[in-house]
Amino acid sequence: MLISIIIPCFNEINTLESIIKKILKQKKFKKEVIIVDDGSTDGTKELIKKKILKMVDKVLFHKKNKGKGAAIITGIKNSKGNIILIQDADLEYDPSDYFSLINPIINGDALVVYGSRVLYKKRYFIKKFTSVYRIFFNHLLTIFSNVINKQNLTDAHTGYKVFLSSVIKKIDLKENDFAFCPEVNTKLSNFRIKIKEVPISYNGRSYKQGKKIGFKDGLRAIYVILKYKFFQ
Repeated sequence: MLISIIIPCFNEINTLESIIKKILKQKKFKKEVIIVDDGSTDGTKELIKKKILKMVDKVLFHKKNKGKGAAIITGIKNSKGNIILIQDADLEYDPSDYFSLINPIINGDALVVYGSRVLYKKRYFIKKFTSVYRIFFNHLLTIFSNVINKQNLTDAHTGYKVFLSSVIKKIDLKENDFAFCPEVNTKLSNFRIKIKEVPISYNGRSYKQGKKIGFKDGLRAIYVILKYKFFQ
């Protein structure tokens, strides 16, 4: 099976090359690496053209910043793989977890797999999160999402999401920003598609290090969950 690894990227000049090298070290499966640069302004675009372009299979550029969801949508539309894996351009998520993430789909045990940062762990004692407040609000949003969507996830808004291509491509994704996560969770629920979780490693970064998602995105997640569950 061909695995399409989609990397939404916005202003990640300090980490993009490192994550690409980590991805290329994964040799257990055939892969298609797709970078979607979402209007970067920090030199990332120039780095891609000068050095990274020849390291990957495909690079797509947004002329202006549209949001993580828009970059993912562009990547999905231009992918050829049987399986689609979302990989953030920072170093929070480790490609060494790929085999655990894709194996349930390859074996026919799942159509969708999420990498959980807290599965089988004591959530509030994980040191790799940058603050206990981030753990708390992630936990709160996961509970809210589970109640509305009748799911049983431990980490609804993880960055590692893996889909059988035919499943994700039949979902009409519309949200351009970080609301991709609550949108896809809710629409999978609406299709009654179960999500399997597997444990992953995680190394969170702070806002000073380039973290972009914030409190307002949490509020928007609540709105998007309700929107696609009850009003669409």
